[in-house]
Amino acid sequence: MKKSVIIILAVIAVIVIWAVSMYNGLVAMDEKVNGQWANVETQYQRRADLIPNLVNTVKGYATHEKETLEGVVEARSQATQMKVDAADLTPEKLAQYQKAQGAVTSALGKLLAITENYPDLKANQNFLELQAQLEGTENRINVARKNFNDAAQAYNTNIRRFPKNIFAGMFGFEKKAYFEAEEGSEKAPKVEF
Repeated sequence: MKKSVIIILAVIAVIVIWAVSMYNGLVAMDEKVNGQWANVETQYQRRADLIPNLVNTVKGYATHEKETLEGVVEARSQATQMKVDAADLTPEKLAQYQKAQGAVTSALGKLLAITENYPDLKANQNFLELQAQLEGTENRINVARKNFNDAAQAYNTNIRRFPKNIFAGMFGFEKKAYFEAEEGSEKAPKVEF
């Protein structure tokens, strides 16, 4: 009788250790997704912080481009007000976030396009430095978004595999949304001279 009790206790201990290990693995993956989301937000915040400096630099040269400058400031304001919690990343909320950030990208594109009309501005060292920083930030945003999508994919794959899908369902681990390409981005821009 003692031998069977020891065997049963050993089996239960192995199952408990296995379940705890599986749960802790899911928690670690969830935290990695949350950390990658924080990196995405950090890069968007970096861009938002650069925008006022860029706008003020352009403002000195392009005084009659008030509408474009106000559009950039407004888009930045709306994008920085939108907050999405990493624990609640639904596809709808992520789409809203992407839309707000897309408006900033569009407004910045317009701002940089009008600088073509101001040769003195294009030669201004402050403007060139801000433009380079902004370009670098856009690249960092792309890398952060890719890293987030990679972490979300690994997490989503893990919570859907058997037997982890049972634990994921029991403990409330839900699928994470992905960043997706913006509508119309599949078409190459038309360049004409």
